[in-house]
Amino acid sequence: MDSLRAALAEPGRFVVAAELVTSRGPITSERGAKVLALARELAADPRIDVLSITDNPGGHAMLSPDALGTDLISRGQEVIIHLACKDWNRNALESRGWQLSSGGFHNVLALSGDYPVVGHRGLAAPVFDIDSVGLISLFSEMNTGLPDERRPDTRLQRTDFFMGGVVTNHKRLEREVMPQYFKLRKKARAGARFVINQAGWNTRKDDELLRWIRRDGLELRVLANVYLLSRTAAHAFHRGVIPGIVVTDELLALADRHAASPDNGRAFFVDLASKHLAVVRGLGYDGVYLGGHMPAETFGEIIDGSASYAADWRELAREIQFPRAGEFHFFERDPDTGLASDVVSATYLESKRRRRTDLPIPLRYRFSRQLHESVFARDAPLFETGRNVYRRIDKAPRPLRRAAHALEQAAKVPLFSCKDCGDCSLPEIAYVCPESQCAKNQRNGPCGGTRDGLCEVYDTECIWSEAYERLKAYDEEESMLDGPVVVKDNALQGTSAWANTFLGRDHQARADLGSSPAIGQRGDTST
Repeated sequence: MDSLRAALAEPGRFVVAAELVTSRGPITSERGAKVLALARELAADPRIDVLSITDNPGGHAMLSPDALGTDLISRGQEVIIHLACKDWNRNALESRGWQLSSGGFHNVLALSGDYPVVGHRGLAAPVFDIDSVGLISLFSEMNTGLPDERRPDTRLQRTDFFMGGVVTNHKRLEREVMPQYFKLRKKARAGARFVINQAGWNTRKDDELLRWIRRDGLELRVLANVYLLSRTAAHAFHRGVIPGIVVTDELLALADRHAASPDNGRAFFVDLASKHLAVVRGLGYDGVYLGGHMPAETFGEIIDGSASYAADWRELAREIQFPRAGEFHFFERDPDTGLASDVVSATYLESKRRRRTDLPIPLRYRFSRQLHESVFARDAPLFETGRNVYRRIDKAPRPLRRAAHALEQAAKVPLFSCKDCGDCSLPEIAYVCPESQCAKNQRNGPCGGTRDGLCEVYDTECIWSEAYERLKAYDEEESMLDGPVVVKDNALQGTSAWANTFLGRDHQARADLGSSPAIGQRGDTST
């Protein structure tokens, strides 16, 4: 069987990936045995190129994906291993990388992961030490050979990971969609080579994603997410049970109506998935990612059914458009097809020209910008003064150092709810703190879990939605994620972020000071 890398590189090849959701309990349990039997049946199906195995989806503890994948690898089956950051710190993720590479797993889908919802004897504490972009960057560095900590002049053996990521453009608001696109660009620059979009039932959005990737010149292979709905799943998605997946009122009503049929809507749901597959293939996707709880024969039924619709995909595309009111689109609608065109939305361009925002721009942000440009930016007129002051403070007796730190916190805690991480990303996120105001501490862009701009956990405005709006007011939102990958140094916890800025100790300094200015703040070093 061809590797996923080779299959996606083959001109004209359309790759079929099938999702496998692991079970709770050992693989020898009844439920584990059922998943294994399904996996083996799918592996024997020549229509399926790769099996994709989830990692603790929905925030639940499940069987590790490689426990199932090892059996498949031994049978010559190509496998994608999902790897989520929510349960592992960076050392554990690096260790997982060696384990996966040693076991023959090379295709990795990097995820920040769903926030935990349960846990043994209480809610589990999430980790989120690094995010999906940080993970892609880490494994890409492992592909070049990480430095040997014991012998700094030598490098460890290279891995051969083929990295993928996820993008979620099936969202309603501009301040949700555009940061998703910008984060996708950052993932590609960090080393992602394929991407899977989050499930959604709006083919205009499917079309728009491809057109945006091409317009941005990203070298990514793209798999379209086609999910087999059921009445139960439709109601769960409608309620927002699974972050980032939305079923509209219109689609839910359709699902309910067909679910009342003698077959509980099975024929309708399979047919909908088959049509969706035919459409995304017609749109020019490199492959499909088939998801949903179903037996092996249903996967085949959807694949075969799509072939019968291949010639009619343009007409079918109009059937699978279930947008929400006021949904944002980057491109104008093509009146002939009902899909996207290559013309950027006039409404969007006008809002950019006017720097029109949907959220108010707080006074503290405007003040913070001015202070930053005067003091903390590398090219600020008072930067050298600040550096000289903190050089002296750094050598001063401990009481003076503590007093200076207390003064810093007296300003930052009431303004930003600062958690004193010591490795500040405030200027990179338009002065919204990722430690205190983001459940997943996302420093490289938003996760996919927002709904109408709100965080899936805190039910407050997503910090990246806020940052987008604030930066848009200054015509800087386009570059909000153009900086280097941000990885927080936990050794700086409880130390002065101002001192770390001026003395070159923070993550921006490690990313080569001055070569990649922080987002919205030219020449920034205080991030």
